[in-house]
Amino acid sequence: MISTTTHLNFPGTAREALEFYGSVFGAVTLSTYADFGMPADAPGADRIVFGRVEGADGIRLLGYDIPGQSAAASGWTRRENGVTLTDRPFFQSLSADSLDELTGYWEALSVGAEIVEPLAASAWSPGFGMLTDRFGVTWTLDVRTA
Repeated sequence: MISTTTHLNFPGTAREALEFYGSVFGAVTLSTYADFGMPADAPGADRIVFGRVEGADGIRLLGYDIPGQSAAASGWTRRENGVTLTDRPFFQSLSADSLDELTGYWEALSVGAEIVEPLAASAWSPGFGMLTDRFGVTWTLDVRTA
């Protein structure tokens, strides 16, 4: 089964926004940059790196706090010092049940795309990657986990 989910990007307000969306639509799960290994005393460690809202009726949103400054003048996604920076208001998220299933979509979407993060194992998934396709849509692709 494949699903797509809008991934919202916030300038430091992800916790507030996702808690609000959770009150409207359903359960909210939040993880900070510190939860994924950033030193707790580092600036921004308490910001949200992964947030999910899931409603019983199928509504699902993902979101996080954009690292660093909230508005890059360039309008494109890039990697800097191991962190993804973007001024895009959203990503389109695609999740699959297996890496084999995900790889087919990755290969198709990556034709003519700018690869932001290559498809590889991550701290939260056996497969995660990010690209901006040739039409300017930024996609995050991952293998669904429990």
